[in-house]
Amino acid sequence: MTRIFFYHNAADRVATAASLIARAVAQKKSLLVYAPEAAIAAALDRHLWLHPPTGFVPHVDRDSPLAAETPVVIAGRLDSIDRDERLFNLAPEVPPGFSRFNSLIEIVGQGEEERLAGRQRARFYRDRGYDIQYIDQSGRV
Repeated sequence: MTRIFFYHNAADRVATAASLIARAVAQKKSLLVYAPEAAIAAALDRHLWLHPPTGFVPHVDRDSPLAAETPVVIAGRLDSIDRDERLFNLAPEVPPGFSRFNSLIEIVGQGEEERLAGRQRARFYRDRGYDIQYIDQSGRV
């Protein structure tokens, strides 16, 4: 069953996602980022190019010919991608097909709209019997 982690109270969702992604890549783990909103996908792409300041987190768009060999793939849709280890959700809704992944990482910001959408996703998972771990990001970037 998919393990679900909610990182909540993130001051900056994109920066929090980038930090968690960089940690996963440092541990030689590959992952998929679900970011159907073009502005969020672009912000994450830029952040991964610039942070950490002394490094670069290798990443590509799902349609890149290098997607199969790159540790981080950013996707606006999840069909036809054969990764199933870990999924980062940067969408306000439950990602389609999330249950095929070993783990799902949800990042919830501090804005009321984000918090409400996060609560709805948490309720969705909980009502279906998924165990959820909550990690408070207050005071972290």
